[in-house]
Amino acid sequence: MQPATPLFAPGTRRPALPSLTGARWYAALAVFILHCVIFLPVYPFQRTEAFVTLHKAIPMQLGSLGVTFFFLLSGFIIYYSSRSDDTPLLFYRRRILKIFPTHWLSTLMLMALVAVPFGRLITWLPEVLLVHTWNPQSTYLGALNVPAWSLCSEMLFYFSFPLLKPLVEKLRTNKQLLIAFASILVTLVVMHVCFYLLADGPKGIHNAFSVRILDTTTSPFYPANSDPSWFQREHIAYYPSYWLSYYFPLARFGEFWLGVLACELVLSGWWRNTKIWWPALLLAASYAATWFVPINFKMSVLFLLPTALCIATLARRDVEGKTVFLGSKANVWLGNVSFAFYMVQYPVMVWVTRTFIGGKSYGWAGWLGFSVLAFVVSVVVSGLIYTYVDKPIMKNWARPKAGSKAPAQAQQPSAK
Repeated sequence: MQPATPLFAPGTRRPALPSLTGARWYAALAVFILHCVIFLPVYPFQRTEAFVTLHKAIPMQLGSLGVTFFFLLSGFIIYYSSRSDDTPLLFYRRRILKIFPTHWLSTLMLMALVAVPFGRLITWLPEVLLVHTWNPQSTYLGALNVPAWSLCSEMLFYFSFPLLKPLVEKLRTNKQLLIAFASILVTLVVMHVCFYLLADGPKGIHNAFSVRILDTTTSPFYPANSDPSWFQREHIAYYPSYWLSYYFPLARFGEFWLGVLACELVLSGWWRNTKIWWPALLLAASYAATWFVPINFKMSVLFLLPTALCIATLARRDVEGKTVFLGSKANVWLGNVSFAFYMVQYPVMVWVTRTFIGGKSYGWAGWLGFSVLAFVVSVVVSGLIYTYVDKPIMKNWARPKAGSKAPAQAQQPSAK
């Protein structure tokens, strides 16, 4: 193959990628829909056949797909927005300021609603520091604000980026880029096969990530993972293969770098496709295939290549000015608030449960109505956090002050 021809001249301002910002919202929405099934304990509806049908229609892999999209998109956008004059410390500062204020604020929201035993550090400190998924017991006992588990992997991604980015930049030809991309993809597939064959866990195709079903017709006052009895447990039973496949940061590490390499393939000019229909169809087919594979492969591995192709295609469309639906003002705004939306949804569901659901009985209409309520409140709260917390922090402290050396490229919206 010939040496890669850059899509942009060195030092030029790269255009924004509104379609990827808008797509991020729909990934967060997929996670929210799954969490409504898992974390809104509406009884007696939750003991009915209608709920069983609902859970089959909205299985765990819906949320898994959203998280996989986040991880690849994070690598793509972080690389796309990287600066030639950046330093590791400046990069780390931006990432910390982007992640931790919203993370800590959402955790405080949850702590105000649940009886956290502050004397038991395992129930809250590992999550506050975003290290809890490195240990299986901390992963479960320390899952205070449940969606925060993915940030542990993001922290690993961000730490590695300034260190390994020079290796990507040494890949000068399309052939080298494709070999690197294929090598990571094959490594991830082999790794998940090993988890399936060698680690203890379910071997069938059923969904092991299931809803907690109680022997009652009256709704409890707490969703799963926030009941006071949860925080008193000394040990949580878990499937090693499931923890390794889904939560363990090193197992998700390659997904970020697939996104990075997909970005370089776009920037090099090799990826020219702007027709989104066939990558989207491939992604839909991979999602449908998750109904027929063991749980280890529902986590991410089936989605990796189609997700990378979708992200690369949407980026190329934006660069060529072919942005349509996903790049609308409404979708871009929703994409910008999606990180806060992702982080506050569980505390909001706890609040809805404690305020309206607990101690009462509801059917299908009750579950649907409370899901809509949780959605509206989550959007409002996330909009407030983005406007009055995230934007001011990033504007005032994330970048060098006026008078310092100007960045070589415009900073694009982050993947979180």
